[in-house]
Amino acid sequence: MNWYALLADLVAVIHFGYVMVVVLGLLVILLGGLLGWRFIRNFWFRSIHMTMIMVVVIQGLLGFPCPLTVWEFDLRIAAGQQNVSDESFVARLVHALIFFDFPPIVFVVAHCIFALAILASWWVYPPNLPKRKER
Repeated sequence: MNWYALLADLVAVIHFGYVMVVVLGLLVILLGGLLGWRFIRNFWFRSIHMTMIMVVVIQGLLGFPCPLTVWEFDLRIAAGQQNVSDESFVARLVHALIFFDFPPIVFVVAHCIFALAILASWWVYPPNLPKRKER
């Protein structure tokens, strides 16, 4: 068993999960706001969600590559997987869903627009601030 390949697949799945939390999180917030779901106003959920997209935006604006992409790439090299055809089905599927062949600026702009949409959701459906415990 090639542990490097397995770890690379795991990193790819984690990367996919990160993207899905950000994307689906906004959809859940918008849908939940319309349907009156109380949990979408949870301050910690919303703060973590905002932090996740802001990490991506800041990293893109600074020109840093995604650490998960770099880590997966390094693991694939260690596994001897030089070509896409060497990757597992899981890796090819994840890559088809989250990687596109566009110039980097397209992603930076898309991430910034998405962050603005998440920020707007704070205004449209504001989170409840945590309550202070009385002593």
